[in-house]
Amino acid sequence: MKGMIKIREAGPGDGDVLGEIHATSWGVSHGPLCTPEVAAAGVQERRTKWNAILAQDRAENEDTILIAVMDGRPGAFARFGASSDPGLAEIHTFFAHPDVWGSGLAAALLVATLGRLREGGYDRVHLWTLRDSAQARRFYAKHGFGETGRRHDHDFGEGPPIALMELVRTVPGHGL
Repeated sequence: MKGMIKIREAGPGDGDVLGEIHATSWGVSHGPLCTPEVAAAGVQERRTKWNAILAQDRAENEDTILIAVMDGRPGAFARFGASSDPGLAEIHTFFAHPDVWGSGLAAALLVATLGRLREGGYDRVHLWTLRDSAQARRFYAKHGFGETGRRHDHDFGEGPPIALMELVRTVPGHGL
């Protein structure tokens, strides 16, 4: 049975919570694709960067960050806003703690994210995800995202680059 889900905007005091979700999920999803040193540095960087991001003035950072909470415990978050591709929105960051995978929390967060994008006037949204993550690709496909054919490698500076692929979907109307 699903727990009580609430979606709210992240505030300045949420940096440690976002950091823990991001670091843990990234470590599971991305860490095995990196060298041990790069994985450890990546986890640490993600654990500590969110306080500074949340402290930025809204004028400096136009992205929205939503947190999904289940039964009082934050478990997923999304950072989204304008894309560098004109006319598109972009989900820049979308992570769920492994403890909530399969619970419906990430799906609820994605619905809320798409609703906010619609309110912001966007008709289409894209994101980049790991080419080699069958779990992420299944999640996004289940929620209407399709491959564009665009790909790029992200180089963490040591070890092989990680392959990313672009996914896109139409932002649904208000009758989600």
